Amino acid sequence: MVLYCHVIPALTDPSSIQMPNLSLKGFRVILSASSLTRCGFVFLLLFLYSCASQPYRYSNKQYRKQAHALAKSLEVQPDTGITSDSIRQPDRWIGTVNFGLRKPNFVVIHHTAQQSCEKTLQTFTESPREVSAHYVICADGTLYHMLHDQLRAWHAGAGKWGQVTDVNSVSIGIELDNDGLAPYREAQLQVLLTLLDTLKQRYRIPSANFIGHADIAPGRKVDPGINFSWERLAKKGFGLWYGDTLSLILPESFDARTALKIIGYDVHDQTAAIQSFRLHFMASQRKGELLPEEKKILYALQLKSME
Repeated sequence: MVLYCHVIPALTDPSSIQMPNLSLKGFRVILSASSLTRCGFVFLLLFLYSCASQPYRYSNKQYRKQAHALAKSLEVQPDTGITSDSIRQPDRWIGTVNFGLRKPNFVVIHHTAQQSCEKTLQTFTESPREVSAHYVICADGTLYHMLHDQLRAWHAGAGKWGQVTDVNSVSIGIELDNDGLAPYREAQLQVLLTLLDTLKQRYRIPSANFIGHADIAPGRKVDPGINFSWERLAKKGFGLWYGDTLSLILPESFDARTALKIIGYDVHDQTAAIQSFRLHFMASQRKGELLPEEKKILYALQLKSME
């Protein structure tokens, strides 16, 4: 059960104000100022002020309870352990309530596709949604660590990468506050790079295992989207990339389906896999058969994946 609290505007004539609906433990109660005693009204104001100043009090309590049930060592709220001037620290900790036990070996990058970072935080703290992530990076560079890295977030959904069919159980999910259309802000990307470097060193995650949501769910997901620079990440050691392909000779035996599969794509729907490949490695939404230059890029990535 989620308690929604609303901020009350400054009151000049309390008796003329219709109070907002409050949902408490399954009961919907409509309160009017005229029906309250003076003491009751003051108490209600104090109650609503407390709710407004601590909107995630309930979800944080649930997080601690669930973490304690899984392991006593996880009772302590998570901390990024990162100290950097480029990171804007939030003024409160927010823990998600949706998780299970897991071990990280991949990092999956998403975009939120929501109207604001606050909306994403609300979504991840509502139990019925059954969706969460380990980290949320707001557009202004604020970094929220919502779930211990060792616990299983619900961010990947139905997806596959290589032989991994349960991506949630082996991955860390990072959500970037972005609607999928706007360019990513530099402050946000700087925080992402710092975080990725920390995770890579902390868990010894292979460079090839930094991927996007679209990579593991071709045809279903497109995030982190066409405006995300995978090449920039790859130059820092996060994800595969290709070099100069002008002098690369494509063998007659080259098979695009095999190459996609070796890289990690689910080729059950080869057309969708090609679209995800284009989105990641060429920032392109072009459809149709692979062009000769695209085949070369695919072949170059195949060779890197086999190293």
